[in-house]
Amino acid sequence: MPQGRLRRNGPAAGSPPRHHAPRRSPVLRAFSLAGLLALLSACTGPQSTLTGAGSEAAQVETLFWVMLVGAVLIWVFTIGLSIYATRVHPERHSEKTGTRLILWGGVAFPVVVLTALLVYGLKLMPEFRAEANGPTIAVSGERFWFRVAYGVEGEPGVVKSLPPGGVESANEIWLPVGVRSAILLGSPDVVHSFWVPSIAGKMDMIPGRVNRLVIEPVKEGVYNGVCTEFCGDAHGQMGFRVVVVSPGDYEAYVAAQSQPAAVTSGPGFEAFMENGCDACHAVRGTEADGSVGPDLTHLGSRLTIAAGILDNTPENLVRFISATEHVKQGVEMPAYGMVPNEEIAAIAAWLEQLK
Repeated sequence: MPQGRLRRNGPAAGSPPRHHAPRRSPVLRAFSLAGLLALLSACTGPQSTLTGAGSEAAQVETLFWVMLVGAVLIWVFTIGLSIYATRVHPERHSEKTGTRLILWGGVAFPVVVLTALLVYGLKLMPEFRAEANGPTIAVSGERFWFRVAYGVEGEPGVVKSLPPGGVESANEIWLPVGVRSAILLGSPDVVHSFWVPSIAGKMDMIPGRVNRLVIEPVKEGVYNGVCTEFCGDAHGQMGFRVVVVSPGDYEAYVAAQSQPAAVTSGPGFEAFMENGCDACHAVRGTEADGSVGPDLTHLGSRLTIAAGILDNTPENLVRFISATEHVKQGVEMPAYGMVPNEEIAAIAAWLEQLK
């Protein structure tokens, strides 16, 4: 081959070999992307902990960012020392220098930052235990829905009769904005957990025990709540709504909800009673006084049905009544597929009038 000409394949004779940066595995790239997406999705959406709609949630949000910044500082400092020790003239570093880098960068600096974060977190704890200055609301975790009682000072989950002025609802909690409300939490069956990510931290609902959670919403709006303790087949479909309104609107809501049912007759009511729905459900102002299932006195005014999984519409009511197990597995309510469609539609239409 003539001198000076290069071979078609490979470098010229005597040329140093080329080094290519190692390519990342497609699997590794996929996992990295999935982790990033999971991190981002956890910080947004209707159940975000970074919304700051409650005083406690705002403190948790601040704590999150402070700890994130602290963790980033530790990571950057430690990685920076590692790069300095291994890439910047490593032959010049004595054993004594390496020991100092490990002690100061790998021990002293992280200990100082982590201690500061711990002290900051401990200072927030007394604020989380603030006393209530507003209403007391009892919330009981059932299978698989939330019983809500206003004006009840007794143990949630075992309240079978309400005092004068007491109001029972389900899967929807109304709260006054800017007021610290006390939420009494309990359960008659298994352990559940109560959490409204945008407003406050979570707390367990334990059979035979009443836990007290004080929450103070600071922004009006509708927020999602969930059960965060596995409790059975329909655990993933056990949610509720928190409606935050002005103190005046809250008082008006409780007063309106304390009234008996608006419609206590008609084909829908008759079908409701004839098919035994009153054995489990109560409708104040009628003979229906069941206590196993949710109180339906003002069902038509609620935002959702089936513990937050369906919008409250006549079509969804018909669907839930006729094929309960298909919509929400594990619920104790039997399906009424044998009931004529006309009667189910009449029941749904009547329930929608209960506002």
